[in-house]
Amino acid sequence: MHGVRLRCVRPAFCAIRINGPVPFPGAKGSVSTGMTFHLTNLSDLDAAGFDDLIDARSPDEFAEDRVPGAISLPVLDNDERARVGTMYVQQSRFGARKMGAALVLRNVAHHVDTALADRDGAWRPLVYCWRGGQRSGTFGWLLREIGWRAEILNGGYRTYRRLVVEALYDRPLAHRLVVLEGMTCTGKTALLHRLAERGAQVLDLEGLARHRGSVFGGQADPQPSQKWFESTIARTLSRFDPARPVLVEAESSKVGNLLVPPQIWRGMIIAPRVQIEVPLAARAAFFPHAYADLVADPAGFSALIGKLKPLHGAARIAEWQGLVAEGAFQQVAAALMLHHYDPRYGKSADRHSDAVVAGVHLDDLSPDAVTAALPELEAAIELADNGAVAS
Repeated sequence: MHGVRLRCVRPAFCAIRINGPVPFPGAKGSVSTGMTFHLTNLSDLDAAGFDDLIDARSPDEFAEDRVPGAISLPVLDNDERARVGTMYVQQSRFGARKMGAALVLRNVAHHVDTALADRDGAWRPLVYCWRGGQRSGTFGWLLREIGWRAEILNGGYRTYRRLVVEALYDRPLAHRLVVLEGMTCTGKTALLHRLAERGAQVLDLEGLARHRGSVFGGQADPQPSQKWFESTIARTLSRFDPARPVLVEAESSKVGNLLVPPQIWRGMIIAPRVQIEVPLAARAAFFPHAYADLVADPAGFSALIGKLKPLHGAARIAEWQGLVAEGAFQQVAAALMLHHYDPRYGKSADRHSDAVVAGVHLDDLSPDAVTAALPELEAAIELADNGAVAS
């Protein structure tokens, strides 16, 4: 195929010049990428200013984890990847290369005609696959032959994943944390969101984990994989200024089924804390808002309460389920807090009592009350952070 000019029926591929052999999955040797992007820090992705991040791996690989913000444009889908791999190992390496070549070119052409049809001549993407080899190399080569400024991630997804692991497992956290703590339904998540709107650096672990951190904390959407949870944490932190504090809600070492990464957990254990205090009646009144999905599904709510029977006995569980059936959600919320949540919170809070630097009291959690409390809360956070810096 040396020196061949292709005149394709697809307009996007007309006048592509092939100057050398085209590499495909399973081919020997490496791809001459021409333009390779070396990632040494997660923040480099933002600084580089790519127009798109393209994940050329299979949909299954993409679903488990990917670079946040990447779009999935696989050169081989799940079934195709399995077929090529099986033929390569069990039948014929040459046959696998031939099959892979046809599939890859067909899929890339489809992406150019569909997902990439609106990209102009100045478009600059970064393409990656598992290790920066044949899949992303072939994709990037074709994009550059069209005239786009495509670059390949050196080392592929594995390079990115290593940086995530280093940031969350291997190295001390580069950011100072301040923990917002308080009993169930003290509005901690709502307060963090309001603080983020005012410019605070907030790491919303429950939002990233798609779970509210309790037996009633599951949400309609399933939790992400552990790797994707870690990816979103690491990328969020990579965009924060290490000179300013990062606010995080008090959690246990697990959020639903997901583990809080070790360096985040260590940072939370040693972090100064700001206590949010709200009366029980106001917390119970806030429950239907915080757990609107449970209020909308009384049968499901009642079933979750049933899981507490080993802890509270049949009679009390039946009483709580009766309140749910009557639609008395504030009453059942108050009972759950008084007998289930608050005692457990008290034991946990005792372990961190020395770290509580300041407290903020809210009489209720209405939008006006939350807005009015924000300046005092910001002052408490500054006090806590200043203490951490001084120590």
